[in-house]
Amino acid sequence: MSTDTAASAGGPISGLVASAVEYMVDAGQRSVLFLDVMRQRGDQYREHLAQTAPHVLQYSAELIIDGRKLDEPVNYALVRIIPPKDVEIDLDRRPFIVVDPRAGHGPGIGGFKADSEIGVAMKAGHPCYFIGFLPEPMPGQTIERIARAEAVFIEQVISRHPQADGKPCVIGNCQAGWAVMILASLRPELFGPVIIAGAPLAYWAGVHGKYPMRYSGGLLGGSWLTALTSDLGAGKFDGAWLVQNFESQNPSNTLWTKQYNVYSKVDTEAERYLEFERWWGGHVNLNAEEIQFIVDELFVGNNLAAGRIQMSDGQMVDLRNIRSPILVFCSKGDNITPPQQALDWILDLYADVDEIRTYGQTIVYTVHESVGHLGIFVSGGIAKKEHAEFSSNIDLIDVLPPGLYEATFEAKGDDTTSADMVVGQWVMRCEVRTLDDIRAMGGNSPEDERRFAAAKRVSEINLAAYQKFLQPLVKRLVTPQMAESMRHLHPLRMQYEAFSSLNPFMSAIKSLAEKATGERKPVSTDNPFMAFQEQVSKQIVHALDSWRDSQEALSEAIFLAVYGSPAVQAAVGIDPQSVPSRRQEMSAKHRQMLEARIAELKSRIGDGGLREAALRGLLYVGSARGMVDERSLEALRNVRRNDKGARLTLSEFKTLVREQFFMLLLDRDNALAAIPKMLPDNADARRAAFDAIREVLSASAAISGEVASRLQRVAELFGVDATDMLERTSNVAPFDPKAKAS
Repeated sequence: MSTDTAASAGGPISGLVASAVEYMVDAGQRSVLFLDVMRQRGDQYREHLAQTAPHVLQYSAELIIDGRKLDEPVNYALVRIIPPKDVEIDLDRRPFIVVDPRAGHGPGIGGFKADSEIGVAMKAGHPCYFIGFLPEPMPGQTIERIARAEAVFIEQVISRHPQADGKPCVIGNCQAGWAVMILASLRPELFGPVIIAGAPLAYWAGVHGKYPMRYSGGLLGGSWLTALTSDLGAGKFDGAWLVQNFESQNPSNTLWTKQYNVYSKVDTEAERYLEFERWWGGHVNLNAEEIQFIVDELFVGNNLAAGRIQMSDGQMVDLRNIRSPILVFCSKGDNITPPQQALDWILDLYADVDEIRTYGQTIVYTVHESVGHLGIFVSGGIAKKEHAEFSSNIDLIDVLPPGLYEATFEAKGDDTTSADMVVGQWVMRCEVRTLDDIRAMGGNSPEDERRFAAAKRVSEINLAAYQKFLQPLVKRLVTPQMAESMRHLHPLRMQYEAFSSLNPFMSAIKSLAEKATGERKPVSTDNPFMAFQEQVSKQIVHALDSWRDSQEALSEAIFLAVYGSPAVQAAVGIDPQSVPSRRQEMSAKHRQMLEARIAELKSRIGDGGLREAALRGLLYVGSARGMVDERSLEALRNVRRNDKGARLTLSEFKTLVREQFFMLLLDRDNALAAIPKMLPDNADARRAAFDAIREVLSASAAISGEVASRLQRVAELFGVDATDMLERTSNVAPFDPKAKAS
């Protein structure tokens, strides 16, 4: 009998009693089933750790290189992802390589789901490879040694695809992002486009009132605690501490929501929860040298963008050496790597967009409004949208003229122009941006920079003191057996072990859960006690969030007060009146090379034929829009397919685009004036080239305003009559042939 029937038969009280009984039965069954999910989680954890190479990849893989067998062994490996039977791979397309983040948890996050970075890249036809790792580091393994191993991996991928239309696109998630950027600066010739997702590169950056994790190093007195933890691990740093630091950023989710969501929806959520926990609970170790480099050089030292990291051979890490397009994916909802930490390295490296161009650099970024840190890698919605668009349009990004762009996405609809040229359900466009657009997101003041500089100096002092006075004693006292015991007793590991079948009580839970499943009676959706349960849950979340907010506000206030003290700053050698800057000046060598390149391009402005002239005209007109989208590239592909001249490779085409772009940038008037001399006498050929320009421009939007004026000027340069342009292009806006050309 339903609650409503009971209420009408016996009044409100009997209806309430019936609701209470219904809820108690359901709650009891859910409690048993929830405990059984915890048991399964514990057993899964033990089985996962027992594997030689535990991972959560949803795809079959073929081992290509085992990093443990290299001359300088590392616990990394290169595997080829075997595509599912229903996925067709084009071996002539550039391969994708996903590099997994080693931040305390196990490998496989880039291929965690079918809709993942690997999944969407394969659907776009690209061969895919994965660089993962084993739980235990090799003796003597360092960050630099890993970088050299990953260079060997990428070289192997390149050699396996000699006919590919470009160098591999490399994706670095989270901590793998900065590792990929370091390698790309040291070995730029190996890389095609680089995608860094949720990766911190400007470690001090942020805004007041948000993202307090950046204060942790200063509040703990610096990296001496990292060294102590590694010493207590007998030379190894337990990755469970990194995972715990992450979880502490959101206590309501860690302590309540994650488990309550399973308890309240135990009939439907168990599988998803266990799938995620298999990866999240796969804690791994790092060598002491690895984690010390990460903390000293990056998170506390903030030396990456400043160019102050030196390799053992003396080579300096300079991110301006990267020659491939860099795609940065970040989110306002990410409290681990907020947009400022993902993007402000650009402000550290370049004075303006023109300087970005002088280094031949193309940077594309996109900022999601809400997704959290892990959602960047594991959210199916993100994979289907941002990652899918990046994968499908990687060639568009690769041939973009140097500069700074923001990638935006617009849903494809019935009224979308040239919808047949759109891959997927979104139209991706790259819109021109300046450094002011990044500054508008907020950042540090000079006072904040001095605070972090002071915290860095305090860290160096404390680490030196620990290494001199305490480290020798700790190392003598700690044995490998003691270290292993401490790792097993870590709270995060204990929570898995305690609920596994090793616990005799949990063995009884299994049989009770089977009985509860057979007799399952879910509560009705309108049960008042269920509504009360939800309200209690919301109150618990609110209380935990309020506690977190107060703790974060307090930690920020302490950091700002302590390290903002002129006395503290003066004591550690920071001038309280200084204006700190990490910006690197352009080297004399690069300036000399740049001047020679400028002179060369200016001397060649009149060189070339119809192809160069058409591309120059297209860039001149298209730049008036301040954006490029995927439909324009598809139209350009169509033009290339029909081009009867010698076929250019993607690399050759990219070089041609950049040369014509720079010629326009350096001397636009002379570059345009030279076009008629570059054209053939054949009027039909000139007309065909002009039609191709118009076709590419009209693929993405109506031709009007400044774009129409510039197109008219190009028509005059090509010696063609543009008055019939409206008749030949259905989506072109009204055009006045007498309009003044720009």
